[in-house]
Amino acid sequence: MFFKPDQEGVGEVCFAGRHVFMGYLNMEDKTKEAVDSEGWLHSGDLGRYDEDGFLYITGRIKELIITAGGENIPPIPIEDAVKEAVPILSNVMLVGDKAKYLVMLMTLKSKMNLETGLSEDELTPEAVEFCKKLGSKSTKVSDIVGNKDLAVYTAIQKGVMKVNDQATSNAQKIQKWLLLNKDFSVQSGELGPTMKLKRPVVSKMYEEQIQQLYSETPNF
Repeated sequence: MFFKPDQEGVGEVCFAGRHVFMGYLNMEDKTKEAVDSEGWLHSGDLGRYDEDGFLYITGRIKELIITAGGENIPPIPIEDAVKEAVPILSNVMLVGDKAKYLVMLMTLKSKMNLETGLSEDELTPEAVEFCKKLGSKSTKVSDIVGNKDLAVYTAIQKGVMKVNDQATSNAQKIQKWLLLNKDFSVQSGELGPTMKLKRPVVSKMYEEQIQQLYSETPNF
């Protein structure tokens, strides 16, 4: 069952049946948060059924972006679509909670230092090949970000526009984006042990860059 599905059928994934646990031992309040009065276990995951009837997880409720206009936007599907459209991108993070429009932080695929666990300036072979196909000679992150490599920036913008064309509303469109000068990693704090994006940490670390994006004129 989906709890409070939106117009696209996305809602919280809930379970009921003999496989659902009875509750937390001596933790009544926590049990009431997880299992409702009808016996449905609320997973905290957002999901929908695809056209073939398979369950598709779109994200976590805690990750849900609620814009200034009150629209609920799960970030993961949009982030995945951008990375698919622009293969040179490694990590991206959608931002827009309580904001008038969405912006995105992006990183490029770069080599990882095996000793420190930190990202390096040198691009991965895959990223270098992507640049070559565009006619770019960039081999480092600094070549692209520092010099604002026109070929790469144009390719990224085209990818973003492609994703925006598939958006169901203007509120779900990415209006501004910023390419960061280093990739995320566990050691630098942006990623958790399972390589999951630590959104609050990234928002705090790049607060100045995010504010800069919102100080500029959006691409409405």
